[in-house]
Amino acid sequence: MSGRLSELAAEFGMVERALGDPSAMANSREYARLTRRHRELLPLVTLLREQSGLETDLAGAQELLTDPDMRELAQGEVAQISSRLADIAAELEVLLLPTDPDDGKNVILELRAGAGGAEAGLFVMDLLRMYTRYAEGLNLKLSVLDASESDLGGASKVVAEVSGEFAFRAFKWERGVHRVQRVPATESQGRIHTSTVTVAVLPEADEHDVTLDLSEVRIDVFRSQGAGGQGVNTTDSAVRAVYRAGTPDEIMVVCQDGRSQIKNREKALVVLASRLAERERAAREARERNERASQVGSGDRSEKIRTYNYPQNRVTDHRLEGEAKNHPLDSVIAGALNPVVAALARDERERQLMHLAASEEGAQQHGAA
Repeated sequence: MSGRLSELAAEFGMVERALGDPSAMANSREYARLTRRHRELLPLVTLLREQSGLETDLAGAQELLTDPDMRELAQGEVAQISSRLADIAAELEVLLLPTDPDDGKNVILELRAGAGGAEAGLFVMDLLRMYTRYAEGLNLKLSVLDASESDLGGASKVVAEVSGEFAFRAFKWERGVHRVQRVPATESQGRIHTSTVTVAVLPEADEHDVTLDLSEVRIDVFRSQGAGGQGVNTTDSAVRAVYRAGTPDEIMVVCQDGRSQIKNREKALVVLASRLAERERAAREARERNERASQVGSGDRSEKIRTYNYPQNRVTDHRLEGEAKNHPLDSVIAGALNPVVAALARDERERQLMHLAASEEGAQQHGAA
């Protein structure tokens, strides 16, 4: 562990020096990468500096233990410093756990109505409002790229982009099937109905993730449909991008958010590349599962992850256990998703730590043999 910490501390020093180089500021992409990496490493380096200072203080306090007049005071100081050093060691262990390389990316968010007809479409819009408020609370921007709206105020499908720092880390827990239990406004007998919405969360692809051959993409332009303010339906600004049209590999993306055909085309290609990258990731994970001959939960869209029970004002996340799985519905649906996300992140860290401990124990046993 100490070797890895030294490597990361050295990397932090190199990043700081690079940020001070005027040539880095001239390259906006490189400067953004360095700034992001600096923020990622700063908590770890801050702990290392505190640890170093406390170790010096501890050595001084231990020397005072031999002084009869200072022994009692020194014993208290030694105990306090030792306790904090143990806490720092635990915090550093967590910071050294593997991180998701996609955490810093923007997100393509797709909501699709499932079972439940019109009620599922209404819940699509409820989730969209929830995610919009959640994003705003994190200083992220959610922009709707395409929506298939219904007459009742719902939508069969919504595609949006969430942009900002660590957008994927904030939203990655949301992929899967969301189930809602409530009495629809159109229900005259007060019966509770169950509906579902599928949420897909795709890290926005960049040029390193997937190679999109534009010769395999057909671009269609047409007039935007639906609400959008003055100017809508007067120009052919909406864009439809179709990858390998007419084949089993076909992927279709529609973007009509902006009035600029060029911007809609750019966004459509980004979404298309993100879907293609997600398809390749899913295929890769499937191959790995087959090789291991075991099933591993991966947040697949077919998994039911959360239930929103309106009569009981309760949201239950089925990936958690005990008290951590239940949260007040009124606050969650208003965008207060942070407690749920924090619980899921803690659960993942605990599983990673258990796996790490088991791996280290196995390595020690192997070495002893």
